[in-house]
Amino acid sequence: MEISDVAKQSGIPASTLRYYEERGLIRSTGRRGLRRLFDADVLERLGLISLGRAAGFTLDEIAAMMSPEGPRIERAALIAKADELDKKIRQMTIMRDGLHHAAKCRAPSHMECPTFRRILRAAMTGRISPKASPVGLTGRKG
Repeated sequence: MEISDVAKQSGIPASTLRYYEERGLIRSTGRRGLRRLFDADVLERLGLISLGRAAGFTLDEIAAMMSPEGPRIERAALIAKADELDKKIRQMTIMRDGLHHAAKCRAPSHMECPTFRRILRAAMTGRISPKASPVGLTGRKG
């Protein structure tokens, strides 16, 4: 298959395919003129890459799982990623609940809402940040 066919069937731009090839994630089988050629199994490999990216694996982590014979996915890595996702889900759930509460809160101002104040204190002490988990917060309404 030509690179344009792979791009069309996978939905991945040709520039990304070239980058993936440069990183060793996929391999072309040759050229037809200036166009790269790929075996049909590249689509499955691209599916694995997309699945890994959606799960939050880096390209380096995905590359370490790939071999010419097929994927070598360590179960421990999957468990670690699942645990990481669980942590993010908890953080996002707390933030979602906090936003819903702030939008519906009947306090005269957000600064008078006990729930908002608790979230604010957590942010002020670093327990809530774009990269930290909001330890100690609950989804309780104020």
